[in-house]
Amino acid sequence: MRIDRADSEAELLGPPVSNAEIVKVVAGDFEVRLAQSAAEIDAAQALRYQIFFEEMAAHPTPEVAARRRDFDKFDTVCDHLLVLDRRRGEGPEGIVGTYRLMRRAAAAQIGTFYSASEYDIRAMIDYPGEVLELGRSCIAKDARNTATMQMLWRGIALYAYHYNIQVMFGCASLPGIDPSQHAMALSYLQHHHLAPPEIRVRAVDSRYIKMDMLEPGSYDPRKAMARVPPLIKGYLRLGGFVGDGAVIDHEFNCTDVFITVKTELVTEKYIRHYERGMRDQHD
Repeated sequence: MRIDRADSEAELLGPPVSNAEIVKVVAGDFEVRLAQSAAEIDAAQALRYQIFFEEMAAHPTPEVAARRRDFDKFDTVCDHLLVLDRRRGEGPEGIVGTYRLMRRAAAAQIGTFYSASEYDIRAMIDYPGEVLELGRSCIAKDARNTATMQMLWRGIALYAYHYNIQVMFGCASLPGIDPSQHAMALSYLQHHHLAPPEIRVRAVDSRYIKMDMLEPGSYDPRKAMARVPPLIKGYLRLGGFVGDGAVIDHEFNCTDVFITVKTELVTEKYIRHYERGMRDQHD
């Protein structure tokens, strides 16, 4: 998921929101859990700054550049999911991956979900049951592999199970601000993965970019899928959908699409399958 504009008045307001024990999985040298301290949230913000602003060349505000942290007002009310490489340390120094998690209660404190700046998310707000906005996904360059991503998803699945999350959503990005460079990928997403009407979100009119630039049948779907970024592919494999319309973010040099994922397949893949495997080991 993409980064968003920093708020110069935002400050970290103390300890994390949820008990870190809600999510706790150790697999070899790696661990996934929620942040346990303000220091760990600060380290996650430092990793985000490194990836988004130094590696991906986004343009920080003076406040973000001065602190060398990617931060905003949403950080103060969200939970921060972490993957740690315990060979590097079991605290802030061990963090190699992070996701930001925002439930309805957190959005109520701020007054909005982040993605509402780009999309009319009424379908998510009105969705029965608990919803979860995912954001700020990033992994350290030397830890970008399937295992790290699966640890993050196992953590998300446990979090979703604990809070009885029914649907997850957020913005995901394609690089650059020229949608025509992604005509095949965007058209493929619109033609093959558009959300059903009852959960379909639409880009706000002032920022709406047409996704289906190519006619169905005018391109090779396999080649189109190959041009879809890995994170979006991961959401699609979990049964994810895209919303109607893309949004250009000039500040961060990316083109956003809206992603919606119902949690049933996520918990099946990352919790029940894992639990079955553990039972089999003891039978």
